[in-house]
Amino acid sequence: MTRAELPLHRRTIALTAYGEEGGDEISVEGELRDERPWAQPPADVVHRMVLAVRVRLSDMVVVAADADMQTFPHAECPLVTPVFDGLIGLSVAAGYNRAIQERFRGVAGCSHLYELTRVLGPAVVQAAMSANARRRDAGDPASDPRATAGVLNSCHIWAPDGVGLRKLDAGWRPGTGPRPAPELGTFEQP
Repeated sequence: MTRAELPLHRRTIALTAYGEEGGDEISVEGELRDERPWAQPPADVVHRMVLAVRVRLSDMVVVAADADMQTFPHAECPLVTPVFDGLIGLSVAAGYNRAIQERFRGVAGCSHLYELTRVLGPAVVQAAMSANARRRDAGDPASDPRATAGVLNSCHIWAPDGVGLRKLDAGWRPGTGPRPAPELGTFEQP
């Protein structure tokens, strides 16, 4: 397979999470950017859209949402952004994917903002795990490492009988130690 030196299209999705120390909420902001590297400005950026949510950590529910289109192809595109207020009240844990498909996929929403809602869920889960690790690192005894913030059943590591929970039970604490976390046997040794 051959390729031309100059790409035809580039899509970049960046997600960043923020949390206040000791707070029960995190904010996650996602940006989707579509570019045509071969085009000259201002035609080189086709889409630049931002979706920001605030999530309550105690129950993983979205408490605020804001969709913004900064670069878009049609004057009418931003008219759909209020639809994404429908994220408010959704749990980012169980049922999130089904709920966002019903609310925002297809003609009910915008394919680009829908894509941001889709990748936002797993990013929120990872951010919640980071917030819990930071709390544990600060000595917060209420930060139970077994509260895996939505990762249970997300992959083979986090199966109900998988090595993730078994490592936790054997003393491993997420956010500590080397990457990758050592094999289960390391933690089970006397």
